[in-house]
Amino acid sequence: MAIITKGVVLFPPKPEGMGLHSTFFMTYLQMTGITKYFPGVVANDAINFSVEQGEIHALVGENGAGKSTLMKILYGMERPDAGQITIAGHPVTIPNPQAAINLGIDMVHQHFQLVPSLTVAENVALGHEPRQGPFVDRAAMIARVEELSTRFGLRVDPTTTVADLSVGVQQRVEILKLLYRDAKLLILDEPSAVLTPQEVEDLFDVLRRLIEEGRTAIFITHKLPEVMSVCQRATVLRRGKVVGTVTMAETQPETIAQMMVGRDVHTIQRQPREIARSELRLILRDLHVKDDRDLPAVRGVSLTVNAGEIVGLAGVEGNGQQELIEALVGIRAVEAGDILLNRVNVTHEKNRFRREEGMAIIPQDRNRQGLSPLSTLADNVTATRYYQRPFSRFGVLATGVMRDFTRQAIDQFDIRVRGPNVRVQTLSGGNAQKVVVARELAELPTMILAAQPTRGLDVGAIQFVHSELFRLRDENAGILLISADLDELLAISDRILVLFEGEIVGELSPETATRERLGLLMAGRVN
Repeated sequence: MAIITKGVVLFPPKPEGMGLHSTFFMTYLQMTGITKYFPGVVANDAINFSVEQGEIHALVGENGAGKSTLMKILYGMERPDAGQITIAGHPVTIPNPQAAINLGIDMVHQHFQLVPSLTVAENVALGHEPRQGPFVDRAAMIARVEELSTRFGLRVDPTTTVADLSVGVQQRVEILKLLYRDAKLLILDEPSAVLTPQEVEDLFDVLRRLIEEGRTAIFITHKLPEVMSVCQRATVLRRGKVVGTVTMAETQPETIAQMMVGRDVHTIQRQPREIARSELRLILRDLHVKDDRDLPAVRGVSLTVNAGEIVGLAGVEGNGQQELIEALVGIRAVEAGDILLNRVNVTHEKNRFRREEGMAIIPQDRNRQGLSPLSTLADNVTATRYYQRPFSRFGVLATGVMRDFTRQAIDQFDIRVRGPNVRVQTLSGGNAQKVVVARELAELPTMILAAQPTRGLDVGAIQFVHSELFRLRDENAGILLISADLDELLAISDRILVLFEGEIVGELSPETATRERLGLLMAGRVN
C-alpha cells in the first residue's frame, strides 16, 4: 500500500525496474469495485475500470451514468465508499487533488481553472513556481513554459495575459499546467466542447504526441466520432455500472451509442420544408452591444428568423454570443439598433414582456443563468410562470399545481429524479439541462433562443432535445440555435450564420456548408 504523508508518496521497496511509472506494468490504472453512494442514489456501483499505459481511453455514458463521480474519486475530489485504486501495480489512497497530482494524476476540467489576470507562465506554474531565494525566478519559469510549449507543439506566448487569449489557446494553457507538473495520467473532461474543428485536430495531435512519450490519458466526451478518431478503447457506463469495454478498431459508434442508452439511437436529420418567409419571428437591425468592459461586443448584427425555421449561429465562444443573447433576452442594454419579436419592437422592454410575447430562452450556462441550484425542481420548472394562473391566485402560490405540472415535465422530458421536491443541485449536469429545456419548451413559445442546448448531454438526450426543437419548428416557432457544435448545426439548421468578433461574417446552407469552411469562418478567415 502506498502511503501519502505531507504530500509525499511513499512505496515499499520493489525490485529494480518496477518503479511507479515503469513500463513493466501493462495496466497503469486499475479501479476495482469502486462504489459511491449519495442520498437515494448509487452513483458508482462496484465499478471495475482499467487503463493501459500509453493509451487514450474513452469514458462514455449517459448523463448521470457515474462518469464524473468516478473521475472525482480518481482525482481525490470524492472518497469512495468501497473499492481499491491501483497505480502501476501499487495500491494507493487519494484523499485530495494534491495527492492525485503527487501520484502523477492531473485533470483538464471542462470549465477552465485559469486566472484571467495572470500571464500564461504564472497560470502554468501557479503553486509550483521556481524560486531564487525567497523570490520567484520568473526567467526560469518562463523558460520552462517555453520549453514545454515548443516540445509538445502547444503554441502559446508565456508572457501573454490569459484574458487576452482565445478559448482554444486557453485550453493549451490548461494542458501545459499538467505537463509542468509532470502528469503521467491525464484526465480530459469534454476537452473539445468549445473548439473549432481545426483546434480539435491540433488537440488530438498534442494528445498523440503525449502518448508517444509514454503518458496515458482518460478522455471523457459525448462525441462518438472523436472517440473513434483518437481513442484506442472505450469503457461505457450506464446507471452507475460498467456495461462493457470495447476496442475502437473492432466496433462502430452505433454500437457504443446503443451500449450507452440501452437501445438503438438513430440520428435525427433535418427534413427540408417550405418556410413561411412572410411570417418573421425575430428581426435584428444593425444591433450594437457593449461588453462588461464597455467595449464593442456585437457590431452591427442584422439577421432574421422566420416562422418554422431553425437558424444556426456558429462561432467560437467569446465572439459576442453571450452579449448578443443577453441583449435579446433583455438583460443587457442595446447601444444602437432594433430587436423585433413577432414584429413588436422589444429593444428596450423587460425580460418578462418578451416572454409574454412568446420568447423562450435556453441559456448557454445553465448553472449561472438557467437554474437556481438550491431551489426545488418544481420551483425551477415554474420559475417563468409562477405569477400566472393556475400556479398562483391572488399572490398565493398553488404548490400542488406546481408539483403536478413538474411531474408532467419529468415524464415528458425524461428527467431522472425522485420527484418535484428534489433540489436541483443534486442533479447530474445532463438532468439539470433537461430541467431548463423542460421549463422553456413545456408550453408552445413562438420564438426560441437556444444557446448550446445539448452541451454536456449524451446521445439519447441530444436526440430528444433535437426532436423537441423540430416539433416546435413544425408548429411554426422560430428558433435561433447558438452552438459551437458544428455537427449539431449541420444536422438541424435550415441556415447557418457565422459570428466572429461580434460580426456576421458568412451565411451558408447546410447542403453547401462543410466543417472545414465553417471552421475557417469561425477563425475569422473569410476569404
